[in-house]
Amino acid sequence: MHRQKGVSLSGLLFWCIIIAMVALLGIKVAPTVIEYYKIQKDTKSVVAQLPPGATVADVRKAYSRFADIDQLELKPEELDISKEGNQVVIAFAYEKRIPLFANISLLIAYHGSTSGAARD
Repeated sequence: MHRQKGVSLSGLLFWCIIIAMVALLGIKVAPTVIEYYKIQKDTKSVVAQLPPGATVADVRKAYSRFADIDQLELKPEELDISKEGNQVVIAFAYEKRIPLFANISLLIAYHGSTSGAARD
């Protein structure tokens, strides 16, 4: 007598629900992660293109141009601009709340800096 092999209906439904939940999470989180990497790229581009002796207002204006092009939600006023040695450093930190379903949401805290180390 041969044993049957395969997946039961309950096993199939269980794995479909798990896969659907992971896909939902990925679909909702991916845009915020992409936006974070765009902000990181834009801040590094701003620092690379700054002329010597640039002021804080110049840095914010340069970032604003990049933010308008990439349609970023992080405003130039939210940037922490400082100088380490002769290097301008742009740091940022923000939180993103992602509604998942019903009254359940996911909160992600993003931190970044052009110096290579995130600031607190």
